[in-house]
Amino acid sequence: MRLQDKTCIVTGAGAGIGFATACAFAAEGAQVIALDRDVGGLETLVARHSTIRTQVLDVTDADAVATFFESLDTADVLFNCAGMVAAGDLLTCPQEDWARTMALNVSSLFYMCRSAVPLMISGEGGTIINMASVISSIGAAPDRFAYGTSKAAVIGLTKSIALDYAAQNIRCNAICPSAVETPSMAARIEAMDDPAAARAVFESRQPIGRMATPEEIAEMVVYLASDLSGCVTGSALVMDGGAKL
Repeated sequence: MRLQDKTCIVTGAGAGIGFATACAFAAEGAQVIALDRDVGGLETLVARHSTIRTQVLDVTDADAVATFFESLDTADVLFNCAGMVAAGDLLTCPQEDWARTMALNVSSLFYMCRSAVPLMISGEGGTIINMASVISSIGAAPDRFAYGTSKAAVIGLTKSIALDYAAQNIRCNAICPSAVETPSMAARIEAMDDPAAARAVFESRQPIGRMATPEEIAEMVVYLASDLSGCVTGSALVMDGGAKL
């Protein structure tokens, strides 16, 4: 098992990529701590893997994050998956959506990493995986102003941490998908005027003709969390089905 006895922390674990990754971590022998604000999602996760420890946590609350990490003795892997997608361009993005996007997609990573890194240093190393996107410094998408800005920041944050802590055996990487078949994606599609047409558009953006699955993303997270990726750090790994070729 690639993650035997490693303590792996997952945010946004109540659904989608975070849920799939928590399950994949558990299947690889990890001691998984799954975090989310969605109690129901965490309960479903435990029903799938009873060994997973769950905790309701608002990762945008710096004090709550610090208190959570004070309860831990070790942290080998941190996967920052919690996030949101706000619609709108520069002129139409509501200020509150901008603030919420930056709080959840960027500031929460700052809080989580700032608390995890000292534990990783004391434990002689660790790995951080951040959820970014190809909608970032890699490329843009219409009406995704706040989202693209936040994910570009995630890539910058990732590279900075990777450089600053490489000597302490801490690796930090980002994963950059295009569209992923998550419950939140399905809900956004169903809320559109013509869900079938909207789904076709989302699928056509990837030359492979479909969206990625959460399990495919989770497999990459497991690889980056494991010792098999020991020389991979500071990378923004694209998993977009060719969308930005």
